[in-house]
Amino acid sequence: MTALDMTTIIFVGSLFAGLLGALSGLGGGIVIVPLLVLGLGVDIHYAIGTSLIAVIATSTATSCAYVKEGYANVRLGILLETATTVGAVLGVAFASHLPASKLSLIFGIFLLYCAISSLYQTKQLSKNFFSDKLALALKLNNSYPSDQGFKSYPVHHVPLGYFIMFLAGGLSGILGIGSGALKVAALDRVMGLPFKVSTTTSNFMIGVTAAASAGLYLKLGYIDPVLTMPVVLGVVCGSYVGARLLPLMTTVALKKLFGYVVIIIGLQMIWNTIFKGM
Repeated sequence: MTALDMTTIIFVGSLFAGLLGALSGLGGGIVIVPLLVLGLGVDIHYAIGTSLIAVIATSTATSCAYVKEGYANVRLGILLETATTVGAVLGVAFASHLPASKLSLIFGIFLLYCAISSLYQTKQLSKNFFSDKLALALKLNNSYPSDQGFKSYPVHHVPLGYFIMFLAGGLSGILGIGSGALKVAALDRVMGLPFKVSTTTSNFMIGVTAAASAGLYLKLGYIDPVLTMPVVLGVVCGSYVGARLLPLMTTVALKKLFGYVVIIIGLQMIWNTIFKGM
C-alpha cells in the first residue's frame, strides 16, 4: 500500500467519523481508532492520540454551527466542562493505579443499558418538570429551534449531572476513550434535555475534555503530524456536513443512530475486557 493509498483511506474513514460524531454527539473515536489499529496496523497509543485530536477538531467544527443555530446550551456546557476537565486530568494522573479493565467492563455494561433503554423507550420522557433552584440561579434553562419555532426547556438534577460529567472525564483519562456516550446519556436521561440539545451540547463539550487528555499524549510523543493531518481534514469536512444534516433529522432517527453506535462501543469494551484485559 502506497502512502497516497493510506492517506486516502484515512481521509475517507475520518470523513465518516466526523459525520457520525457530529450527529450522535460521540466524537469520531469509535470509527478512527478501529480504522487505524485494526485496518492499518497503527500502534494503539498513536491511534488514541490521533483520535483525541480528531475529537477536538469535531467539537471545534460543529460548535460554531450548533451555537449559531441555537441548539447547544452554552451556559450548561461551560459549567459541565469544569467537571469533565478536572475528571480527565485526575483520570490520567491515576490511570496506572486504578483497575482499568474492571472499569471498562462496568462502563461497557452501563453503555449497553443506556443504548437499549434509548432504543426501546416506549414513550417520551416527561419534560414538564420544574427546574432545579440551582439551574434557575445559574440561568441554565434555554430554548431550541423546532418545527413549531423555539421551544423552551428546563434543566434539572444539576448536581447529579455534574457528578456524572466528572466520572465521564475520569473514564476518558483512565481508559483513553471518548466519553461522549456518557455525556449524551446524562444530558438526555438525567438532566432532561431534549435529545438534539443533548447531542449538540455534548459536541460543544467533548473538545475541552479531549484537550485535557491530548496534552499528555503530545508530551509522550504519541501524536504524529503525518498521521493526524488527513484525520483532522476528514473529520472537519464530515463534521461540517453532519452539522448541516442534524436540523433535518428527526429525534427518533438520532436516537436510533446514538443507540446502535453506543451498543457497538459497549460490546467492544466488554469484548476487549473479557478476552484481552482479564
